[in-house]
Amino acid sequence: MPEPHTHYFKVEAELSGAKKKYVDFTLPVWAPGSYLVREFAKNVESFKATDKEGKALRAEKIDKNTWRVYSDRTDVVKASYDVYAYELSVRTSYLDASHGYVNGTSIFMYPEGYQDQKGTLIVKPYSGWSKVSTGLNSTGKFTYTFPNYDILADSPLEIGNHEVYTFTAAGVPHEVAMYGEGNYDATRLMADMQKITEEAIKVMGELPVDRYVFIVHNLQRGGGGLEHLNSTTLQTSRWNYGSESAYNGFLGLVAHEYFHLWNVKRLRPEALGPFDYNNENYTRLLWVSEGITSYYDDLIVRRAGFRSPEAYLGTVAGSINSVENTPGNKIQPVAEASFDAWIKYYRRNENSNNAEVSYYTKGGVLGSLLNMEIMEATKGEKNLDDVMRYMYQRYYKKMGRGFRESEIKEAIESISGRSMDAFFRDYVNGTQSPDYNKFYDAAGLKLVNANEGSNAINWGASTYLSDGKLMVRGVNRGSSAWDGGLNVSDEVLAINGWRVGDDLDRFIANLNVGDTAQVLISRDGKLQTLAIKMVKDTSVRYQFVRVENPTPEQDKIYNTWLAISNS
Repeated sequence: MPEPHTHYFKVEAELSGAKKKYVDFTLPVWAPGSYLVREFAKNVESFKATDKEGKALRAEKIDKNTWRVYSDRTDVVKASYDVYAYELSVRTSYLDASHGYVNGTSIFMYPEGYQDQKGTLIVKPYSGWSKVSTGLNSTGKFTYTFPNYDILADSPLEIGNHEVYTFTAAGVPHEVAMYGEGNYDATRLMADMQKITEEAIKVMGELPVDRYVFIVHNLQRGGGGLEHLNSTTLQTSRWNYGSESAYNGFLGLVAHEYFHLWNVKRLRPEALGPFDYNNENYTRLLWVSEGITSYYDDLIVRRAGFRSPEAYLGTVAGSINSVENTPGNKIQPVAEASFDAWIKYYRRNENSNNAEVSYYTKGGVLGSLLNMEIMEATKGEKNLDDVMRYMYQRYYKKMGRGFRESEIKEAIESISGRSMDAFFRDYVNGTQSPDYNKFYDAAGLKLVNANEGSNAINWGASTYLSDGKLMVRGVNRGSSAWDGGLNVSDEVLAINGWRVGDDLDRFIANLNVGDTAQVLISRDGKLQTLAIKMVKDTSVRYQFVRVENPTPEQDKIYNTWLAISNS
C-alpha cells in the first residue's frame, strides 16, 4: 500500500509446487455473512504473472473473476495485481491516507484446487503505520500464517495507527482495535464489552477460540457488523457512546456479532460451508442464523444488566410491532426470506416493504416465541439456550457438519417434548400471525394493542421534497393510497382543491375514515385527479402488561427469562 491516498492495495501471491500446465487464480464474488453477489473482481487491475526467476508467464482472464496463468509446469507461480478499495463497509475493503481495512474475499485470490493449502501472509503497511490487528496467527512482525484459504478469507485486517485495547473473558484474551476518534470511555467500554462477551459464553457453555479480535470503525455515519471465526468488524457513529440508548445499541451490536462465533460460524446451516465463493449459497435457515442471533443480542444486553426488564420487554414488543405492521409479512414466509436474501434483502426497492419480511426481525420474534414454548412445556426448567447448546454439541462438535432444515425442528421438539409441526408450518414456512398471548401467558404477560379503538386513517404513502416538488417515495399495500391508485414517483399537487405545498400531513390530518379525497397529481408530466377513499388504520402498537395474580410457575418463567434475581 505505497500510496494509500490512491486507494489501491498491491497484492502478490506465490504458489509453490503446482507444476501444472496452467493455474487459475479466482477472486470470490461475495463475502460470507453478507448474502449478496458483490462482484469484487470489478476492482482488480493489472494482473500479471511470472515464474520464480521473474520471467513473464502468459495470463488471460477466462471469466468474470478468474485469471488463468499458463505456468507450463513451472515449480513456482507468482501472480500480482492491484485492487481498488474505497468502500468503507464491514463487507468490503478500504484504503485511504488514514488507514487500511482488508476484508479477505475482496482482496485475496485463491489458486483453484489449492484452497486447503496452508500459507503465509506478509503485510507491508504504509510508511509510518505501525499496527496490524487481525485474528490470524502471527509468526513475526506483520507476518501471519493460515491453514487454508477459508481462514485467510475469514480474517479481516485493520492496518494503521489505531488504538488497541484489551480485556479477558473466560480466560481468553480479547483485542479491540479502535479506528477513528469517538466519545468513548475506553476503561468503561472494555469492562462493558467483557460483561457482554461473558454473558454470551454462558449461553453456549464454552468459548471455542484462544483469542478474539474486535475491529471497530468509528465514523461520522456508520452501523452494522460482520462476523468471522475469531473476530468481527463493527461500524458505529463516533458519537454514539454519549447517550444511554445509543451506547446500549452498540453493546447490542457487540453481542450480535460475538454470538455469531457460535451461531453461524460453527453451528451453521449445511449450505453455509464449505463455501462456494463463486456462486450464491442458498439456505432457508437465515432466520435461525441471523434472527435467533438477533433474539439473543437484546437478551444478552438485558442479562448483562444494561437494560431494565421493562425496557427489554419494550424492545421485544417493538420487534413484534415491526413484523406485524410490515405488509410483506403476509406475503413472504421467513424461510423464503432467508432463501431469497441473495436477490431481495440487500436489493431493496420501493415495493420491498409490501413484499418482504426481515429474517432478522421476524427470526428474532420467532426465537422469543420458541423460548416461551420451551419454558412453558418444561415448567421453566429449560429454554432456548438448551436448544442452542444441544445443536452446537451435536452438529458442530460431534458430527462436524452443518445442520439441516428438519434438524432445528427436531432439536426443539427433543428439548420441549412437544411437536413443532404447526409452528413451523404456520410461522416459519407460512405467513400466519401467531397468537402472541398464547405464548407469553407462560410468563404471566399479555400484549395489549394501544391502537385498539382508534379510528385513525391509513393514508399509507411516504413522500419527499425534490426541487420543491412533493414526490411519492413509497405506497403501503392495503392503505388508502394503495387502494386509490397513488404511485411511486407521482407528484402530489393538491387535495380537495387546495395546494398541499410541502405540508401534506396537515391535509391528511383533516380526513376521516370513509372520506373520499380528490388528490391532484402529476404523473410523467400529465395532470390527473385520483379519488382516494380513506380506510381505517389497522396497524398495531403492542405493549406488554403483567397479568393480575400470576401463578408461581408464571413468576418463575418471567424471572428466569428476564434474568431477575429472587434474592
